Amino acid sequence: MSAIEHKPVLYSYWRSSCAWRVRIALNLKEIPYDIKAVSLIKGGGEQHCNEYREVNPMEQVPSLCIDGHTFVESLSIMHYLEETRPQRPLMPQDCFKRAKVREICEVIASGIQPLQNLVVLIHVGEEKKKEWAQKWITRGFRAVEKLLSASAGKYCVGDEITLADCCLVPQVFNARRFHVDLRPFPIILRIDRELENHPAFRAAHPSAQPDCPPEVAK
Repeated sequence: MSAIEHKPVLYSYWRSSCAWRVRIALNLKEIPYDIKAVSLIKGGGEQHCNEYREVNPMEQVPSLCIDGHTFVESLSIMHYLEETRPQRPLMPQDCFKRAKVREICEVIASGIQPLQNLVVLIHVGEEKKKEWAQKWITRGFRAVEKLLSASAGKYCVGDEITLADCCLVPQVFNARRFHVDLRPFPIILRIDRELENHPAFRAAHPSAQPDCPPEVAK
């Protein structure tokens, strides 16, 4: 990195699974970055302030400032990293396997996570949010487990870590947070166990983030 280049800045919240995906991808690609914490709960949510709205019009995390540009939406960010920094690839060369990676990413990022996102749970209400999250995570994991039964090797698609694994691990954390019964999903659990001690995944874990509350941090 030259003196005139700036280190990428990731706008992140410690427990956001979407920001977590990007942290994993940055770590796997060994891209140094700084974190600018955005609390999703303090003062009604710092993501809603005028300053951050200029960064991300959707008022969500993550956002990544890199190469003189700002990108939002985790999958878009990860694909940009893959296309501009193909070293340490997170997508297979084979077109079929690439499609399978995208498939798993989309099921998680479009079909599961948004339905248990903070803004949705607030709308559902405190009394019903656990039941709501369990319903939609379980439904989505049934699909993911089925897809993995055909695509998985050591990891989600074959024996190399891909963007699908970056998406899966944070969603398993969310499932446990809402006390989802994961026993029907042995492949998901096996892959999660395989990755839990990987240095890039450990460094991206919520408990390792600078904005993680002290009572939660390991």
